Amino acid sequence: MALHPHEFMSKMVDRVCLTDADRNMLSSNATWGLQIAPEMADFFYAYMGRDAEMNAILHATEGRIHRLHETFIKWFHEMFVGIDNWGNNYADCRWHIGLIHVRIGIGPQHVVPAMATVIREVGNRCKQDQKSEELREALSKICMIDLAFIEQAYIEVSSNAVLQETGWTEGLFRRLITTGANAL
Repeated sequence: MALHPHEFMSKMVDRVCLTDADRNMLSSNATWGLQIAPEMADFFYAYMGRDAEMNAILHATEGRIHRLHETFIKWFHEMFVGIDNWGNNYADCRWHIGLIHVRIGIGPQHVVPAMATVIREVGNRCKQDQKSEELREALSKICMIDLAFIEQAYIEVSSNAVLQETGWTEGLFRRLITTGANAL
């Protein structure tokens, strides 16, 4: 079960209907995005720090929270500039981010509410700065693509670990999942 980030990006762009108009809207507001990125990082990490489990992860090593704050600013700005017009390099970067979330132990139960916080706070800032609804919508779409990459990383890492450990085929593994889901 190997994810191909470039194909996945293309599917996600189609599924969330990220249009050229959305890309243009994001690009034309890149300076604004960079300006508000530190504030968005502050909201994000204040939210995350209220959860004891996440707070422990954020502060597990010396300087991690500072590094994460800087990484958030970069990530946030990249949503506006798309790195390479939201192409292969963007996909590779987002896949790497997903794998890092898995590696440092940030569970899926934390990722979705955290992304909701980003969307809510950037929406509030859009209103405050009298930005268009189209910009808010474009940001929501790109956040959903980024969230899909993180969520998919959990599935891929878990599935690959089970397949390697058990020697099962991918077909058998999928059947077992379906059977298990039907039993719930």
